[in-house]
Amino acid sequence: MSTRRRTLPGGWYPTSAFECDKSIVEFLEGFSPPQGTWIGGVAPHAGWYFSGRAAARVIKTLAASAKPDRVVVYGGHLGGASKPVIYTEDEWETPLGSVMMDSELAGELAASGEAMPAAARFADNTVEIQLPFVKNFFPQVPVIAVHSPASAAAVRLSSALDSALKNRGLTAVYLGSADLTHYGPNYGFTPKGTGPEALAWVKNDNDRSLIDKAVAMDSTGLLEEAAQRHNTCSAGPIASVIASAAARGVSQGRLLEYYTSFDVMPNSSFVGYAAIVY
Repeated sequence: MSTRRRTLPGGWYPTSAFECDKSIVEFLEGFSPPQGTWIGGVAPHAGWYFSGRAAARVIKTLAASAKPDRVVVYGGHLGGASKPVIYTEDEWETPLGSVMMDSELAGELAASGEAMPAAARFADNTVEIQLPFVKNFFPQVPVIAVHSPASAAAVRLSSALDSALKNRGLTAVYLGSADLTHYGPNYGFTPKGTGPEALAWVKNDNDRSLIDKAVAMDSTGLLEEAAQRHNTCSAGPIASVIASAAARGVSQGRLLEYYTSFDVMPNSSFVGYAAIVY
């Protein structure tokens, strides 16, 4: 059996089951999932200290209303010219125990040319940061993890993956991993300078515009805007989740929560986080 090992250090998420469980309880304090049947979501992927609350609430909402055969995690950090990258291991270790992976379906997509197998040393936070949450809320459900490019290829990937699931008679929930605007000197992006006006612009204009398109399920507009306004590091995963949800008749999403890393730890450089469900 092939196993993908943890690559992120402890600062990203806890190293023990006890600390993971404790953090998840804290993230969900006072939260009740909205009524409805939710099959997809967008969750941020910074370290748990910053964005764990939003991610936990998205995945909790999916788990509260769906009993899927698979959990699909669309990772990000791929440019528009990139090809999808898929994980083909049998399991992925987390502090809460190994997550089962659907290596057969992943291998099929890789063999067909729809995605490239992830190299053994390929390391990226956008998928790994979500897996302890998935293990907690969907402990026995196999995962399909693939990175979506920031292009129309994200929609094609969704279609190919959904066809493979349908051919097997499997249902799924879909999670897109994406942070919003990376603003400030640390990111080389300061179109509004620094200070309160810059923070207000990110919250009320730049991030809000991206969120509005995500909630409206406008994947084409979202991909175009992300390239122009730099208001997400991972447009592909959002577009993939929108496509998967739309294929099941969903016409609109819902924003559960929005905040920035500035709200957690004030700094001249900060990142936006949105929790969206479909």
